[in-house]
Amino acid sequence: MMSTGLNMKRTGLTAVFMILLFASVVFAGVGGGIEAREKVDILPLVKWTLVFLAGLGVVLGAGLAIAAKRFAVQIDPRVEKVKDVLAHAHCGACGYAGCEQYAEAVGNNPDVSPALCIPAGAKGAEAVALITGKKAEIKEPQFARIMCQGGTSISRKKFKYEGVIDCRAAVLAGGGDKSCAYGCLGYGTCTRVCPFDALHMGDDGLPVVDITKCTGCRKCEQACPKRVIEVLPASRMVLVACHSRDKGGDTRKNCDVGCIACGACVKVCPFDAPSVQNNFSRIDINKCKVCGLCVSKCPTKAIVDHIPVRSKAFIMDNCIGCQICTKVCPVDAPAGEQKKKHAIDQAKCIGCGICTAKCPVQAIDGTFNALEVFAAAAAKKAKQTAAA
Repeated sequence: MMSTGLNMKRTGLTAVFMILLFASVVFAGVGGGIEAREKVDILPLVKWTLVFLAGLGVVLGAGLAIAAKRFAVQIDPRVEKVKDVLAHAHCGACGYAGCEQYAEAVGNNPDVSPALCIPAGAKGAEAVALITGKKAEIKEPQFARIMCQGGTSISRKKFKYEGVIDCRAAVLAGGGDKSCAYGCLGYGTCTRVCPFDALHMGDDGLPVVDITKCTGCRKCEQACPKRVIEVLPASRMVLVACHSRDKGGDTRKNCDVGCIACGACVKVCPFDAPSVQNNFSRIDINKCKVCGLCVSKCPTKAIVDHIPVRSKAFIMDNCIGCQICTKVCPVDAPAGEQKKKHAIDQAKCIGCGICTAKCPVQAIDGTFNALEVFAAAAAKKAKQTAAA
């Protein structure tokens, strides 16, 4: 082994010497005589070799500089400005790989909307529109909804899981430890991937969304192996918070608040928003008027109402006594004689807003605006957080 190492060192030194000798021959001139001496002065050889290498470096450097100038890519200064106002969450909610790719697209392509960065919000969209000279679109805010209510106290497990505390790891063990194959596993993967600290685990083993922080970036939605998180418009506040497709009897065994596909929501809804297919009830958010009638009729409380307070309806002086409100009200709250001002029983009124929508002279007030309710709830939550 040592002889091999010595041979390699000698070979390397010989190669260096030959290179130096070649350089000296080049600078001395081809065919120039070399006088044999007992001692070779190596300093001139090193000197001319360094000069040669320096000259070669200058030539190559100049070539690289010319190439860089000729093939340089022009960067639109607007792209850099757009990058500065984006959220830098790199969540992919805009449809692009990252913030830089979206900035380039919105700056260079006139067809790309300036409002695609959901985490940046309305202010970010306005700033991008101002930079790119486009019109900012007003989009309804979105945030995550947890489509499962089966916490540890009201759901069952099929075995004790003792592995890595992560939903994606737990699902590899027979689909997870929860008896319901569609329920939240509760190991907090969504809370760890959220870049805005908008998700926290509640006391009953289910994630809780902080609507004052959630931007609807969809990272939690993508990370959940059970797909129990959906990012929905803020105005969609009445939802079937269950994804179970088991038969009703099996669902009852697994969870106390699971949807049993009984169809009560379908029967009571005046807008045909709910439908039951494959043992699963789903509310069409485009048809739903957020009246909340299905919430009170659901026997297992699988339908949740995210509106904290519903305002009661009341009849104003311009009522013509047409009695349409008495015909459409699902709880018989309005009453009155024909062609005379009616009244609404506040004890019966559930604030569904159906009578207001049907009144031909708009004499009924007191209904809510879903976005205003969301804003009020968010402000209240922010105030509580600041006080704490």
